[in-house]
Amino acid sequence: MKLADLDIIVTAPPAPGWGGRYWIIPKVTTDTGVVGYGECYASSVGPEAMKAVITDVFARHMAGENPENIELMFRRVYSSGFTQRPDLSVIGAWSGLEMACWDILGKDRDRPVHALIGGRMNDRIRAYTYLYPRPDHPLPDFWSSADMAAEVALDMVEKGYTAIKFDPAGPYTIRGGHMPAMYDISLSVAFCKAIRDAIGDRADLLFGTHGQFSTGGAIRLAKAIEAYSPLWYEEPIPPDNVNQMARVASATSIPIATGERLTTKAEFAPVLRAGAASILQPALGRAGGIWETKKIAAMAEVYNAQIAPHLYAGPVEWAANIQLAASIPNILMAETIETPFHNDLIKGGIAVEDGYIEVPNTPGLGIDFDEDLARAHPYEGDGLHLQMQDAPIGYHDVNNFGGGAPVKR
Repeated sequence: MKLADLDIIVTAPPAPGWGGRYWIIPKVTTDTGVVGYGECYASSVGPEAMKAVITDVFARHMAGENPENIELMFRRVYSSGFTQRPDLSVIGAWSGLEMACWDILGKDRDRPVHALIGGRMNDRIRAYTYLYPRPDHPLPDFWSSADMAAEVALDMVEKGYTAIKFDPAGPYTIRGGHMPAMYDISLSVAFCKAIRDAIGDRADLLFGTHGQFSTGGAIRLAKAIEAYSPLWYEEPIPPDNVNQMARVASATSIPIATGERLTTKAEFAPVLRAGAASILQPALGRAGGIWETKKIAAMAEVYNAQIAPHLYAGPVEWAANIQLAASIPNILMAETIETPFHNDLIKGGIAVEDGYIEVPNTPGLGIDFDEDLARAHPYEGDGLHLQMQDAPIGYHDVNNFGGGAPVKR
């Protein structure tokens, strides 16, 4: 069996658009007719440019190869151009193609992917969700309303979720490493208090920041919210300064989580060595795929760290996350996004039930991907999957923001 053909589907989730502006799904077919799907979480260039990268990686390093040879193909990709170092876009392309290889192997052998990478350690995976607005919540007001966030938090706890994530300290600016405004610190405290008052101890609070703050600013904000005992403080400073993140970790009792913007074990290993985080959040469509992330999880075991796969993408990456999570001993939880489009694209193959995800036993990634539905929603915009604002942080009011992606209404 050899890898023969590649097609790339770029689909745009309809309103409300949670999961980003578009999802990049490589479809790989073998010379024996077995089809595998993956998902590339690489957003530093537009989808057309990314399609060219994916096509080049496949043609140059994978076409004609046995899909079993994951290690060989990874080394070709990782070393391409005489580099032998992480490259976000190239490894992002590889990550989706690698998932498709595992999907192929599982389907060919009539086994779920987790059975091929160490077997089943976990029958179900604890899920967490971001706090997305109700349909009747006004936007952008929702993003800076502690009361509305508390309403959604209670909704999610009533559905069975035992962990909820929110990130009220905007604005996600390209001018990273800034000092938070007092307005944003006060709003963060208000969010924690309102949500904790609404749900009590029925769920963990997961506090996100998206790598915005200076070291001193991150420590100030951590001290302000410590009383509410968040389970994690996510990426408090930009991800490129591991030693400074370790300073933040040593200054707060809140566990530090990071990893959605890192790629390969070469970038995760320094985080563990420095003691910068005890929870790793690899995005499998960026980190190097299933096998590379399995290695990252094994490294984390040595440092008594846990894995919480990131998801701001489509359901194919989610399926890969669940297959990995089923096979590792140090899984903490997995992010979920519940929209009708996510569900329909995989024909309901994976679902959250009472706060947990049952691991599917069906072959490959465990999903039946609806290719026709994906193609019926082409991406026609010009923005990136996610975008940060150019303007600096303001200090005269709350720094509001538009959420993970503009809502299409």
